[in-house]
Amino acid sequence: MQVSQLQVANDKVQDRLILRIATQSSEEIRVYFTRRFLRELWPYLVSMLNGHLAARPQISAASPSQSEPAATFEKPFREENPRFPLGSTPLLVSEATLEASGEGQARLVLREGRERSVNLNLNADLLQALCAMLRATCEQAKWDMALDYNQATGAVATINAPEKILLH
Repeated sequence: MQVSQLQVANDKVQDRLILRIATQSSEEIRVYFTRRFLRELWPYLVSMLNGHLAARPQISAASPSQSEPAATFEKPFREENPRFPLGSTPLLVSEATLEASGEGQARLVLREGRERSVNLNLNADLLQALCAMLRATCEQAKWDMALDYNQATGAVATINAPEKILLH
């Protein structure tokens, strides 16, 4: 899945955060995050961001045409009759797997009770954008959670296989 846009919004009625993922092929996937699940997932997102994805290769300034365009928050989320390959009802995520998937890449798999799932291939910029959106929307929702970028030191070390993290 080639991610085109991400959006995180507060669903006040459900008291959940909703992640909307738009793809290059005009598909949209929606995922609900509960307060408890975000609290459990956050340290692992930050550990991946500060660990495996922090050591990403530098692109030479002499070849700007090879670099991908930087993420911007200027465009509104695309609403042009998307297709919903997993249905229009958001996944209520209850399990996640986060693993390194190559140099400068990570894979985040979000699952709904072993039924529907979504695989996100993330680089450092995309994960940083996702973390920033989750943090800002959490504050907007007044969830009163400390989503700190420094709290995750050593979080991966407590897991048996640091390359693959499963939360449930």
